[in-house]
Amino acid sequence: MGGALVVLGLLGGCGVPTEDAPRAVAPPPGPFPSPGAVVGTPTPTLTAGRATEVLCFVRDDRLVRVERHVDGTPTVDAQLQHLLAGPTTAERDTGFTTALPGAVPVAAARPRGTEVDVDLGGAGDETGRSDEVLAFGQIVCTLTARSDVDTVVFFRGGAPLGVPRADGSLSRRPLAADDYAGLVVPR
Repeated sequence: MGGALVVLGLLGGCGVPTEDAPRAVAPPPGPFPSPGAVVGTPTPTLTAGRATEVLCFVRDDRLVRVERHVDGTPTVDAQLQHLLAGPTTAERDTGFTTALPGAVPVAAARPRGTEVDVDLGGAGDETGRSDEVLAFGQIVCTLTARSDVDTVVFFRGGAPLGVPRADGSLSRRPLAADDYAGLVVPR
């Protein structure tokens, strides 16, 4: 019992005053590096969401990958619909645009293994727009950013469609992000 009194006496004399009621404590300013992080390394910005969705938009006539944090991995068609919806207000405020409206009338996307078939609507009239290559690049770079997609093929009326690549050539073959590498810049 004498040892317990000594411990109580030491704890009572540690200089921390007691309070009658709990009080709120504000967290110190952060962000703080995660455990194991090297000091001086930038801490990534954390955004709500459990999955990262990559969309390719246009800025200064170049393709730029934009990451959005979403609750779950979207289907191929849902991700394409997000791309077709265009940049958010915040993304537009930082200079992002899209070449898709009016350039490429997308009707549907169908995964077939690691390839996605994209059906284009419309009568097949060429738009003559100079940014068509950016529009096709946006679709290809967005869909091939997924881990389950390697290539994209475009169809109109069930027939493979020749689409422009970054070098200006037309291709009916499956396209990959490498076909537009000359147009992609880091964010």
